[in-house]
Amino acid sequence: MVEEITIEEALKMENSLLLDVRSEGEFSTDTIPGAVNIPVLNNNERARVGSLYHQEGPLPARRLALELVESKLSSLTAAVEYTRRGNFVVFCWRGGERSHYMASLLDTMGYHVYRIKGGYKSYRRYVNEYLEKEELPQTSVVLHGLTGVGKTEILGLLREKGITVLDLEGLARHRGSVYGKIGLPPSPSQKAFESEIVKFLSSMDEKQVFVIECESRRIGKLLLPQPLVNAIKNGIRVLLYAPLTTRVKRICNIYTDGSANNIEKLQESTSALVKRLGRTKVAELNKMLAEKNFPQVFTYLLTKYYDPLYKYPDGPNKEYAYSVDTSDVGKAATQVLNFITGLPEYKSDNSKPSSY
Repeated sequence: MVEEITIEEALKMENSLLLDVRSEGEFSTDTIPGAVNIPVLNNNERARVGSLYHQEGPLPARRLALELVESKLSSLTAAVEYTRRGNFVVFCWRGGERSHYMASLLDTMGYHVYRIKGGYKSYRRYVNEYLEKEELPQTSVVLHGLTGVGKTEILGLLREKGITVLDLEGLARHRGSVYGKIGLPPSPSQKAFESEIVKFLSSMDEKQVFVIECESRRIGKLLLPQPLVNAIKNGIRVLLYAPLTTRVKRICNIYTDGSANNIEKLQESTSALVKRLGRTKVAELNKMLAEKNFPQVFTYLLTKYYDPLYKYPDGPNKEYAYSVDTSDVGKAATQVLNFITGLPEYKSDNSKPSSY
């Protein structure tokens, strides 16, 4: 028997496999985190059915859909067998015929099957309602600092030490600068980005402390949800700082680590600064990149563009709850760890570490 469940019940289930039976195109835009895609109809088939529906009505469209599904029944069942893990939780776009078909098929095969009421649309309502909050109940520790001080590296080391970390740039697959996409895979859709954020936030206890890097409202083309914007604004502020030479070296290591030192991509990104720096300066910087004068280029960009833009102190500052020199990233991570674990908010309830 197929059991109908709500999205809230589905997200709490353990030892179950979320099965997204929408097309691969729908799945690639966003899905419930952790779901596996086994399309009942692929992109082209779904378009054919939709076109027939508009031209001739629901009955011919339904017949075509059944014909298409029946022709690949064996491959669907094989895929299900391959991905099997405990119970199946099936969903489609809005809890319609695709999920009904797959759930019935699995039930006939003898599996324990659940079907999400309202399908993926109910999940999007859940995400949107979650992100309507103005404030998060958790406490955020926010890492601030100039470009190249090692904020991402500190986040990674804190995660390894068991601290709850939300790496927004990691989720966005963008480093948040004009060079932010170099060496990284395509960024997720806005919906997928929000889904991962909600998964992280909902996994924490209400009194839990988590660490996050200070970000603007936008990371690349992605927008931060308002609750996170407020969490960054109102969090416990930690300042990271390091000498200019150290920061330049780090940036060189990150952005030139690729085929042919990523020179063409660096030049393309630098050209996007023409309105800020002027055509003459951009041409000069790109010439230096071609000559592999990376330290000279990044020193200029830090001192003349990024540092004045962000206006962070380059040393200890009393306006922050804690300041730490990141010349030695490992040592700095330990110092930040000790600061976090010494917070009263951390001691009250941090029994459920979670990192992204």
